Formats: sequence, structure tokens, C-alpha cells
Amino acid sequence: MEQAAFHFVLRGNPLMCTDFGHGNINYTFLVTTDAGYQYILQRINKHVFKNPDKLMQNVIAVSEHIRSKESGAHNSLHFVQTDEGTYYYTDEMNRFWRCYEFVGGLCLEAPESDMDFYESAVAFGRFQEQLADFPADTLHETIPNFHNTPERFKALHNAVEEDACDRVKNVQQELNYLFSKEEEAGTIQRLLEAGSIPLRVTHNDTKLNNVLLDPKTRKALCVLDLDTVMPGSSLFDFGDSVRFGAATAEEDTQELSQMELDLNLFEMYVKGYLNACHSLSKREVELLPEGAITITLELASRFMTDYLEGDHYFKTQYPDHNLVRARAQIKLAQDMDKKRYRMQEIVNKYIEG
Repeated sequence: MEQAAFHFVLRGNPLMCTDFGHGNINYTFLVTTDAGYQYILQRINKHVFKNPDKLMQNVIAVSEHIRSKESGAHNSLHFVQTDEGTYYYTDEMNRFWRCYEFVGGLCLEAPESDMDFYESAVAFGRFQEQLADFPADTLHETIPNFHNTPERFKALHNAVEEDACDRVKNVQQELNYLFSKEEEAGTIQRLLEAGSIPLRVTHNDTKLNNVLLDPKTRKALCVLDLDTVMPGSSLFDFGDSVRFGAATAEEDTQELSQMELDLNLFEMYVKGYLNACHSLSKREVELLPEGAITITLELASRFMTDYLEGDHYFKTQYPDHNLVRARAQIKLAQDMDKKRYRMQEIVNKYIEG
């Protein structure tokens, strides 16, 4: 890692290189130079990201577009070129490295107040607004069909048919529910394919820990971790934030009675998101509740698929972990369905306002 740092054009010479952060995918280090500047050096996990060159093309294109609209040093990531004029370095072991300027700030794993959640909505709404005029179809689809919900349900059908681990008999009730919602869950994808809603740049990991906050004001500065930036629907980004951040329990809770949608948090997110993003079409705004329900059903189907196939994709802590996750997401989707009318009322209030 020390040698990789010397291949980037830094201000000063690398003096220290230490582990940084708690990421589970890439290997991240903090580099300090003898001129007092700090940088983030990352080795991209090529087992997860099979085409890191395409990933970086997406990241650089999106970052530069945001930087062209933002003057503040803390409002976007600034990637550093190598001594060969590229934005990544491949070492003699074919490992893939990148580097960007360190941006100081606060990242939270969970909101410490409702306003933290509101600011995450502002950050992702602003992200969507900044990229409203970016040609999303020029981005690489680095994870094909990532939020293609009908394809996710096809995978579930295949897992049921193969029943590789003889587990289907344990989950008939859950499968009946998911398949009863399959047609509805494919609505957004069909609208996207028909051109009824626009193709947009999407972040695809819209959790609070990917938002940088000002440590003093707690205002959102910028969005981090652009590795999963791809073309898609804004409804999936919005929906995943709500699914994760406005739920009243952890996504793998075994106490299903505790899993509900907090409508107050939902409203806070809607308000922050729409205050920052004014470029969504009327149809997109109307479908915001559908985005939350769809992404919750999609994730439930993915957890269930992995459970039936033998837990190959998601990390698990115990044998039925994926089943527990699937049941929690099903319970959340059911509660969202019950509250659909109220969710729509909340959205309509901010459309009219």
C-alpha cells in the first residue's frame, strides 16, 4: 500500500499510511504527506467489482459533473490522478488502486436525531438534483439488473424450483405472500422500460453512513461511496433510504411485532428529499411510496432467494439469518401496504406545498 501511494500525484511525499474506516468491501487507508495533506487510498475489491475500470469511469464522470456545479471543497469527492495521468493505478499483482483528497466530516451508522435523517434526505435529494441533466445512459451498468425487480423475482422462482437445500417446505407462507405481490413489485421497472419515468443516475446505497455531515452544524456536505452509481430509477434510491432509515427495527430483527414504518420519519425524509430535489417528474413524485414498498419487497425476495440457495451471497451470522431478514422485510412491506394511503397523503402535502 505504501508503494501504491507513490504512484499518485500528491501534494508532498507520503509520510504515513494507516488503516482507515470500517468498510467491508474495499481496503481503505489514510495517507499523510510531509506537506501536511491527507488522502484516502483504496484498493478496490475485484471479487465484488469485476470491472473496476468501468466503475472508475462512472465515479469520475459523476464526480466531475457534481464538482462543476459545486464550489465548496467539501461538496464533492476530488480524485487524484496517477503519475501516468489516469485515475487508477494497477500494481504488479494486478491490484487496483485509487486515491482522493480526504474530506473531514462526520459519518453516522445511525441517526442520533430526526434531523440527521432529514439531512441524509437533503444529501441524496441534492445528489439527484445535481445529476438531473447528466446522461444516465452513458454510465456502465457495473452490477447488471441490480434493481431489476422482475429479474429478482425470477431468481426466486428458480430457487424454489431447484430447492437446493430442501428449505422450500419451511417458507410456504412467506413465498405465497411474495408471489402475490410480484406483479405490483414489477411496476416501476415496467414504467422505466416504457419510458413513462426517466432513466436517472442512481447511487444504489443510500444509507446514512454514505452521507458526510458537518461535525459542527450537522448539515449535509456531500454523498460518499459512488461505487454503485449506475443508471436506474430515482424511486429505488428514495425507497431504499426509507426502507432502512424509517423502519422501527433492524432489518434482521426476530421480533416481527416491532417492525413497522415510522410515518413521522417517512415524512421527514420526504420533506428533506423534495426540498433539495426539484427535478423529479410529477409521476415520479406520485410514485415515491411505491418506491419504498417495491424496494422492500425486492430485498425480501433477495434474502429469501439466498436462503433457499444456501446462503451464498449475503454474510450470515447463524443458519437462518437470511430467513429472518426476509421475514422482517415482508413484515415491513405489509405495514407499508397498510399505510400506503397515509404515505400518499404525506407526499401529496409536499407536492401541493
